[in-house]
Amino acid sequence: MTTQAKRQKSHTGSEHRFHNPQGAEVKTRDEAFASQQDMTAEAASASTRLELHNGAMTFAIEVEYNPNTYPHVVTGGRITSGISGAPWDITGGFMGETIRLDAKRTGQGAHANAMTLVGEFQNPPAYRGTYGFNGDSSSFKHTTSYHC
Repeated sequence: MTTQAKRQKSHTGSEHRFHNPQGAEVKTRDEAFASQQDMTAEAASASTRLELHNGAMTFAIEVEYNPNTYPHVVTGGRITSGISGAPWDITGGFMGETIRLDAKRTGQGAHANAMTLVGEFQNPPAYRGTYGFNGDSSSFKHTTSYHC
């Protein structure tokens, strides 16, 4: 490319515009790729609502997970109703082709202190499996569906 062609291209080319990860326009490329220190932890967190169905019982479940992993690592959540001793805090687990949720009781009463839910994914989007209390995960059958 000749010097003349370079000059013409630079004069007729479009102006560069830069944006930082938050979407704000910045003046330089360096500012656009500067440290992402203003990013919040929410960027690595998502939530979903599930409903566990076991015959006449329905548990309302709110799950927080890391969407940047697969299977999705469960980082928290709550079982808010439908289960004896509610609420229950979700302490860990994962969601993908299979699901595992571990929870501990924070509600009142003489109920089990821990719960484990396991299952396999099926369509329409749901998990079919079992759950149990205090170290057992196979006492009761369930279908846990995504709730919109």
